[in-house]
Amino acid sequence: MMRTVTSVLAGLALFGASTAAAEFAKVDSQEEFISLIQGKELRRPFVRLEVSREGEISGMGAAWAVTGNWTWQDGYFCRDLFWGGDPLGYNCQEVRAHQNRIRFTSDRGSGDSAEFRLR
Repeated sequence: MMRTVTSVLAGLALFGASTAAAEFAKVDSQEEFISLIQGKELRRPFVRLEVSREGEISGMGAAWAVTGNWTWQDGYFCRDLFWGGDPLGYNCQEVRAHQNRIRFTSDRGSGDSAEFRLR
């Protein structure tokens, strides 16, 4: 149980990488990011999120609601996120994509990463 909660928190706090980094290309613009996420759900085990082009984040992480807002600043996805009503904080993240996967790396690319499937 604790391992599941830790995995969910890691995914939510950012947004395991399992594919080689060389295959993922950096997403440099808000327009490119929107084209990737528009009409899609971001999924990983126990997490399903929708990121709207208007700057809203919504979904579920385990059994709790996820809400938040995002902006694009200086080439980074900057978000303020809440899980079950608890703040997870503000963070600007590097975004990389490859086929139907998207990876968020915290602290402008120098922190931990979480990878999602785009469906």
